[in-house]
Amino acid sequence: MASKVATAAVDFTRIYSSLGLGKETVAALQAFRKRHSDAQRISGQLNAQPTTVDLAHYRSVLKNKGIVDEAEKILREFKPVTYDVSTHVKAIETFETKAIAKAKETEAQIDVELKDLQATLSNIQDARPFEDLTVEEVGDAHPRIRETVDNMVKKGKWTVPGYKEKFGDLSLM
Repeated sequence: MASKVATAAVDFTRIYSSLGLGKETVAALQAFRKRHSDAQRISGQLNAQPTTVDLAHYRSVLKNKGIVDEAEKILREFKPVTYDVSTHVKAIETFETKAIAKAKETEAQIDVELKDLQATLSNIQDARPFEDLTVEEVGDAHPRIRETVDNMVKKGKWTVPGYKEKFGDLSLM
């Protein structure tokens, strides 16, 4: 009974979105949940049905008592057939191992992403404001900027291509 309450309390849509599961994993989990709920529903219906046969009622209703005796004999001798479910169990176990492997892979990806995000967050928090940076510090951080500016100065280019189109001409002359 506790498992039914726990299952009802789980928000699967939140789990699917927060774990970043792939489409095929989500589809497989939803199909599995549907099969499980169908099996539970059918099991409940079958358990609710009566399992005893009132042979005395049939003896009183039917004129041919031999048929009732034969039915009673067949019911007494009935042995349920046992099925080999090992193939189904193996299929479930392989599905489970695939699901666990996929979950571990997803966990590893999330851990890597979390570490990257933590590093980025610490860089952002430790960074100096843009207004406090000097031209030398920017040039040291990105040497290509310094090379580009030196090259433009050597060629006599004093404007940045595309600057006027983007920001307009601010000269007063």
